Amino acid sequence: MPQPPRRSFQPPSSRNSGGKAPGKDRGWDAVAAWYDKLVGESGSDYHQNVILPAALRMLEPQPGEAIMDLCCGQGVLVRPLLAAQVGKITGVDASGRLIESARARHGADPRVSLLVADACLPGRWADESHDAATCLMAMHDVPDLVGLFSNLAKSLKPGGRAVMVCMHPCFRIPRKSHWGWDADQKIQYRRMDRYGSPLEIEITTHPGKGTGELTHFHHRPLADLLSAMGSGGLAVVACEELYSHRRSQATGPFSKAEHLAAEEFPLFIAFKALRID
Repeated sequence: MPQPPRRSFQPPSSRNSGGKAPGKDRGWDAVAAWYDKLVGESGSDYHQNVILPAALRMLEPQPGEAIMDLCCGQGVLVRPLLAAQVGKITGVDASGRLIESARARHGADPRVSLLVADACLPGRWADESHDAATCLMAMHDVPDLVGLFSNLAKSLKPGGRAVMVCMHPCFRIPRKSHWGWDADQKIQYRRMDRYGSPLEIEITTHPGKGTGELTHFHHRPLADLLSAMGSGGLAVVACEELYSHRRSQATGPFSKAEHLAAEEFPLFIAFKALRID
């Protein structure tokens, strides 16, 4: 049987940036107050119970190490890294307002340096001086994924490690993935309307308010994510699919099906990679 032609990987900067310059914060300054309230210093419910525990487990921060956090937002990773007694934390984000929030919380600590810069563009902060690096829940927010991974790799010492977490591209795409209920089989299923095509999706931050704040979600198939990591100078050595910790307290067939679906469909995916020398 003839096989369909394989799609070659194209850097998202040329393929799906929507014609917009990758150097912009893409709307995060406008929604910084909302996002800071949602995530705060300790993180959302999912940060606290799923994302941060997985990231720290895979990163294994050691006392005295220098850690780079790209797209750091309001610095949700700073407190647990300080608790691990790392020696230096550098946070970079394109949103000046989110960096202001991070500085208000952690700027007085001499171990913490917080910079306003586009993580996709070259910067002096990508100086090969960090033992490890992170990028949490931001890979789908940037138009130039190869640029992001390239800077992540360049911020590391030779052989340095990086941990990246994002929404699972196979199961969670805004407006293209949904839960469904099969009454005959009594199962909850995941319906995917799109997957294989890269997409840029506008997200209305305050639906119903009519204030017009938007962010942009960039969906890429899993193969494109992995290829972009390699093009950026990172080699994946471990991967974890992360599932919801939430469970329904109700009883009955729907609750049983909901529990099973929560155990079978991951919400997030985490990668551990090493800098390619």
